[in-house]
Amino acid sequence: MSATATAPKLFTDRINRIELSATMAVTAEAARLRAEGVDLVDFGAGEPHFSTPQHIKDAAVAAIGGNFTRYTAVPGIPDVRRAIVERHAADFGTHYTPDEAVFTTGGKLAIFNAIQVLIEHGDEVIVPLPYWVSYKDIIQYAGGVPVFVQTDERENFRVRPEAIEQAMTPRTKAILLNTPSNPAGAVMAKEDLFRITQMAHEHAVYLLTDECYVYLQYEGEIVSAASVAEAREHVVVLGSLSKTYAMTGWRAGLALGPKPIIAAMSKLQSQSTSSAASFVQKAAAAALSGSQLCVAEMRADYVQLRDRILARLAEIPGLSCTRPEGAFYVYPNVSAFLGKPGAPKTAMELSKRLLTEARVVAVPGEAFGTNDHIRLSYAVSQEAVEEGTRRMREWFAGLA
Repeated sequence: MSATATAPKLFTDRINRIELSATMAVTAEAARLRAEGVDLVDFGAGEPHFSTPQHIKDAAVAAIGGNFTRYTAVPGIPDVRRAIVERHAADFGTHYTPDEAVFTTGGKLAIFNAIQVLIEHGDEVIVPLPYWVSYKDIIQYAGGVPVFVQTDERENFRVRPEAIEQAMTPRTKAILLNTPSNPAGAVMAKEDLFRITQMAHEHAVYLLTDECYVYLQYEGEIVSAASVAEAREHVVVLGSLSKTYAMTGWRAGLALGPKPIIAAMSKLQSQSTSSAASFVQKAAAAALSGSQLCVAEMRADYVQLRDRILARLAEIPGLSCTRPEGAFYVYPNVSAFLGKPGAPKTAMELSKRLLTEARVVAVPGEAFGTNDHIRLSYAVSQEAVEEGTRRMREWFAGLA
C-alpha cells in the first residue's frame, strides 16, 4: 500500500450512528469510584431496590433442579407465551394468542428487534421528549430518523395527540410511546393514548408502546394502546419484567403484536440471541401467572419514596420538579444553576460535579433529549433518599 493510499475504515457506519448508553456510563463511573472506597448515594441506575419475589426465584430453582436447562424454541416455551397473553388479557382486555407473543432477553431487546424489523433507512419514528436514552440510538442503528416532539414541562410533560399529528410526514413509519415514562414518570391520559393509537391506525403507521412501567402507575386506570381493538394490526406492545417484578438481572422481556411482526422478530432473534435462558422463562411464567400482590406492595413503597424525595427536593431553592405519576424517577429542572460564574454550564457538567464533589449519582438530561434536567431514581432506601438529598442541598447551596 502506498503512503498516500487511504487506510480501510475500521468500523461500520451503523456502529458509528450510536453512542454508549448514558445510564450505563454513569453506572460504570459510579462503580469505579465505589471500588476505590468512595461513599456514594446512587440515584443513577433505573433498578428496583427490592429482591426478586421468592415464588419467582423458586420457579427458577425448580427448573434448574429438574434439568430444564436446554435450548427452547426461539420465541419462548408455551408456558411463558401463554402467561404473557393471559396476563395482558386479564389486565387490559386484549385477545392475543401465544403465537402473537415472543419472549426476549430483556425489554431492550424487544424494542431493538421491533425497530429492526419495521424501520428502513430514512423511515421516521416519532418520539416525544424527554425520551428513554436508548430510543434514539436504536432507531438510528436501524437507519431510521428519530423525530422528536416537544412536551410542556408545565403540563407534566403531557404528550398531546395534535403535536404527534403535526410531526407526521409521508416518511413516518412508527410512533414510539412510553407511559409511565422514563425519565419523568409522566402518565399519558387515556383519551390521548387512544386517540394517538387510532390516528396511527388511520395513517397506517405503527404504534410501538413501551409498557415497561405500566404496572408502576400510581393512580387511576392503567391502560394499553393494544386495548384499541380496531387498531391492533398497527400496535406492537413492548414490555419487561425487570421493573415490575424486580428482575433486572434476569433479562426478561416480551413483545405482543400482529403475527407477521412477531414472526419477523423471532426470526431476527434466532440469528442473534436465540431463546432466552430456559429457567428464566419458567421464572417469568411464574411471575406473570402468580399472585400480583408483590407488585402492589412494591408500587406502594415507590409512592412513599416519591413523596419523600419530592419533599426534600422542594427544600432546595431554585430547583423545580414535576410530580411523577408512575415509574420511579424524578426529573428536576436545574436550569437555575447553570451558566453562572463558577457554576456548571450544562446538565452533563452538573451531573459530573455532583458525582465527584457531592458523591451523588445522577444522570444528565442530555441523555434524555433535554438540556436543563437531571434524572434521579428513587428506587432506593428511605435513608438513601434522605442522605442523597442532604448532600445535594448542601452542594447546590454552594453554587447559589
